[in-house]
Amino acid sequence: QVQLVESGGGLVQAGGSLSLSCAASGIIFSTSLMGWYRQAPGKQRELVALVNNGGNTDYAESVKGRFTISRDNPKNTVHLQMNTLKPEDTAHYVCYAFQESPRRGPYWGQGTQVTVSL
Repeated sequence: QVQLVESGGGLVQAGGSLSLSCAASGIIFSTSLMGWYRQAPGKQRELVALVNNGGNTDYAESVKGRFTISRDNPKNTVHLQMNTLKPEDTAHYVCYAFQESPRRGPYWGQGTQVTVSL
């Protein structure tokens, strides 16, 4: 049974910061590609950030320089530090995992709401 449980969402004013966490269980975390997606009402789901098992990262252009994804393998946790938040960052943020060795997934969390006010 794979579980991805997000935490850290909430309401923040524009320009502020928020940190999300995703605790994973039931997967070999150290061999998994981890990431964050987001979806706002009426919009398509979009990739926000990825971090692979080697620590290499990838970001959406809209968040580059503002967001940082990181992983803590001993704690089976991935984080998303979000700085200089904008109202357009408002969305439901969902944790993603794909175990690459052995190949399993993808898996999705239930998500956490991030709302950025003016």
